[in-house]
Amino acid sequence: MKTELLVMLSLQDKMNTKVHPQWREQNFAFFRAAWIETAELIDHFGYKWWKKQTPDMAQVQLEVVDIWHFGLSMLLTDDAPEAIADKIIEDLKSPVKNQGVIDASEDLAESLLATRKFNVPVFWSLMNASELTFDDLFKQYVGKNVLNFFRQDNGYKTGEYKKQWHGREDNEHLSDILASIEEADETIADTIYSKLSSVYASL
Repeated sequence: MKTELLVMLSLQDKMNTKVHPQWREQNFAFFRAAWIETAELIDHFGYKWWKKQTPDMAQVQLEVVDIWHFGLSMLLTDDAPEAIADKIIEDLKSPVKNQGVIDASEDLAESLLATRKFNVPVFWSLMNASELTFDDLFKQYVGKNVLNFFRQDNGYKTGEYKKQWHGREDNEHLSDILASIEEADETIADTIYSKLSSVYASL
């Protein structure tokens, strides 16, 4: 687990640095971005008692992964990657609350708003409620992070990037690539980037 955590922390630092080289000094409101993601998550799960709704668990899990991006960013502003990874592993020894998706989302939003910090055990309860394992989190996180890099490298900011590939969105191609990867290890980011490049080059 520590290896995977260090990979994710490194990727998050690289992505944040790509957005702004001195991102740690900018005091970006990562806590705000994270709690707003919890609202989007609840929307995908469904909360409207006055109409028929079916939870979209794939989208719920994607929102959990997005929250993790901002959570890692908050943690990286306070400590070094090695220490963060050790602390996360220690935090995960805490009992996971057995609760539903909406309650777990609201607990995390409340924590973020009250402390402006990222509470790993509270996030873990949300992961558990969303039926997301650590291995799933790792694979999906790395996939989304690499896709974000790939977009930037191929003209996302300037409008040159093509989001539709052979009639499907790049996210869908990413899902196919992730499903094809059986072993998620420290080389997964390079593997995903290479596979995305192959598909994109065929456009």
